[in-house]
Formats: sequence, structure tokens, C-alpha cells
Amino acid sequence: MEKRKDFASKMGMVLATAGSAVGLGNIWRFPVEAGNNGGAAFIIIYLLCVLTLGIPLIVAEFVVGRAAHTNTAQAYKRLTRNTFWQQTGRLGIITGWLIMGYYVVVSGWTLAYFLKALATPPTIAAHIAKQPGYWSDFFNELTSDALLPVLCVIAFALMSHFIIVRGVEKGIERFSKVMMPMLFILLIVLCICSFFTPGAKEGLTFLFRPDFSQVTFGTLLSALGQAFFSLSIGMGCLCTYASYFSRDTDLLGTALKVAGIDSLVAIMAGIIIFPAVFSVGIRPDAGASLVFIALPSVFQEAFGAFPWLAYAVSVMFYFLLLLATLTSLVSLHEVPTAFLAEDFRMKRRTATTIVTLSVIVIGTLCSLSMGPLADWKLFGKSIFDCLDWVSANVLLVVGGGLITFFVGWKMESKTLRDELTNYGNYPYHTRKWIIVLLRWFVPFVIFLIFLSGIGVL
Repeated sequence: MEKRKDFASKMGMVLATAGSAVGLGNIWRFPVEAGNNGGAAFIIIYLLCVLTLGIPLIVAEFVVGRAAHTNTAQAYKRLTRNTFWQQTGRLGIITGWLIMGYYVVVSGWTLAYFLKALATPPTIAAHIAKQPGYWSDFFNELTSDALLPVLCVIAFALMSHFIIVRGVEKGIERFSKVMMPMLFILLIVLCICSFFTPGAKEGLTFLFRPDFSQVTFGTLLSALGQAFFSLSIGMGCLCTYASYFSRDTDLLGTALKVAGIDSLVAIMAGIIIFPAVFSVGIRPDAGASLVFIALPSVFQEAFGAFPWLAYAVSVMFYFLLLLATLTSLVSLHEVPTAFLAEDFRMKRRTATTIVTLSVIVIGTLCSLSMGPLADWKLFGKSIFDCLDWVSANVLLVVGGGLITFFVGWKMESKTLRDELTNYGNYPYHTRKWIIVLLRWFVPFVIFLIFLSGIGVL
């Protein structure tokens, strides 16, 4: 087994950990949820959920990861002799592995759309935008095709492979230092472009002027769910990355930075999307089809007087989406890779290769389940839909609940106190609120999310 290395710099550590949280949940799911739940009022509730739910859960995963200083599966074994709680880490690895299997399919779609946007000249793109149903047909053809989506799955899996195989410092950290600033530059440029669309005022008003008359219990559940899923909780990513933190890392401060970056990206995505949406008269609650069906035409129509600007915005947006999915996929890839390398004493290259090949197999089956293998069903669902539903509504939520109970109630109090205060460098009384939330508030909220996910609420 190769010698374990930590992050070499604090900036690299924060950017890599933030990159694990930033993904489709921010740029795709957040605008959809905000559009479905009234815009600004949803954002305010979401930020409160991040503070009271997200931050404590991030800190909990950080505490376990750094205290054990090993992969997610071994972490709980080092911290407790109870065999039940030792399985919490393995559940996180299984969950992350399964999520990666279908997430790489959606990642492949972003690659296909980026290449499509890049290869379509502005004049042709403007003509396509006037054809009703073109992008709907393109998306349906893409997802049901037997070859192109599989090739995109392989390409994306290999991209994450070549980053992970280089290790933490030379692979993940170096990649994050380049890609995360690039992602923010693209976000800023696209936000500036959105200010010049005809619907900029209306879109920004929807996004930032709250109307609490539209708030329902469903809005609260949506905000809680978005806060939970967006921050990559329960997948083993945060615990694994924290195992590479140095002893002088402020866990609460890092959690606040990660959650802040994650929320900022989500809000900036809203600034990009809603002015364009209002410019062409599309409802902000267009749903999950927004990114892959509505937006390609929206950008063309919103910047119709400037074809090359419309082309540039479209290409940049899908490149942004591609970067966001890749940063998340890299963090998911690291979880089982670290597990195999350390538990089975494999060389990192061997462990990475095994994970990559398994992801390609699972991803291929998920992709084909929308086309040639559509008749293959698991519990009445396609392979893709089944993995999505089980991981999002059961495994992630159960895993998050177990982490909460373990850190809040079962973890040795001295270890928990030492990790929270960096061995006395920070006053304990200023951080005790994390434990209070983990013990009482967070479990109740996770139970609500679970009931909502299985359709009871």
C-alpha cells in the first residue's frame, strides 16, 4: 500500500472539498427548485436550512474523517468497537459508488450538449431555436441511443480516472486549483451577460424579492431536501476528503466556506438562468427539463440580436455544467478508490482502475436502460431510475441519519470536543451549538426528508 498523503495547501483543500459539493445539484436542481417554489422566498429558507442542517452534517463528516485519518469504511472502525456503527462507513461507500454509476450518465449528457453547442455555428443555432420541439427530440434521441451516451459515459469516467490516479496532491488538489477558479470565472461572465437580456429585471426580481405568500410546507421540504442533497452528505465524499485534512484545519470554518461556495454557485446559476427564461416567456417552474430542453433555445432567443454572443453563452454554460459534474464525479471516485487502496492494500493505480471499470459497466447499463434495455426493470423501474430513487430517497437519507446519531450521541466526547475545537485552539462554548443541532434538530429534519422522499409527505 502506498504512503498516504494529505492536501498540501489550505486553498487546495477548500477548493477540492467545495468541488465535491458543487455539481448538477447547484446548476440544474437548485434553479428548478427555486422556480417551483417561488424564487426568493425559497432561497431564504434554503440558506437557513444550510445553516441549521447542512453545516452540522458537514462538520459531523469532517470530524469522523479527520479523527480517523483513513478511508470512510475504516474510519468508523477506528472510532468505535460497535459492529453496527462500523457499517456506517461501508454504507457511505456503497451509496457513493451507486450514485457514481448513474451520475456519470447525466455527466455524459452534459458532454454531449457541450460538444453539440460547440459544433453548431451561430446561424444554424438561431435557425434551430425557431424549430418547436427540436431540443426535446434531441434529448429523447440522445438518452435512448445505444452508442453516443455510452461513449460519453466512458469519456467522463476516464476523465475522472486520470485525475484520481495521480493522487490527492498531484491529482485532486491540482485539478481543483485550476477548475474551481475557472468555474467561477465562467459563472461571473455568464451572470454579467444575463444582465443584458430583455427579461433581466423580471428574472432578478423573481430571484431576490421574496413573496412569502407562496410558501407552503412543501416549500420547506424542498428547501431541506435541496440543502441535504446539494452538499454531498452521506456519500462518503466529505468524510474521505476530511481524512486528508491537516490537524490545524478549522473544521467549522472549512464547513462554512464549503457551504458558502456551494450556495453562491447555486444562486449565481439562478442569476444566469432566470433572466434568460423570463426573456422568452418560459415559466420559471418549467421543471427538470429546463437545462436540457428549454435552455438551448432560451439562450438563442434571449441574445437573438447577437448570434455570436448567443453562441458563446451557450458554449460557456454547458462547459460550466461539464466542469461542475466533473468536480463532483472526482470526489465520488475518490471514496471507493481510497477504500480499495487502503483496506485491500492495493496500489492506487490498481484501485482506481477497478473503480473506473465498475463505473463504466454500471453507467453503461444505466444508459442502455433508457433505450435498448428499457424492458429490464428493477422493482418496476428502469435501472437508471431505480439506482436514482434508492440512493437519493433511502441510502443517502439513512446514511445521513446514522452519521448524525453517531457523532451526536455515540462518538467519544473527548474526541468530538478535540476535533471541534482543534485541540483547544477554539472555545468549546462557541461550537457546542453544532452538537445540540446534531442531537435534536437534524435527526427530526432527516426523518421529514425521508418521509418526503418515499412519498408519505
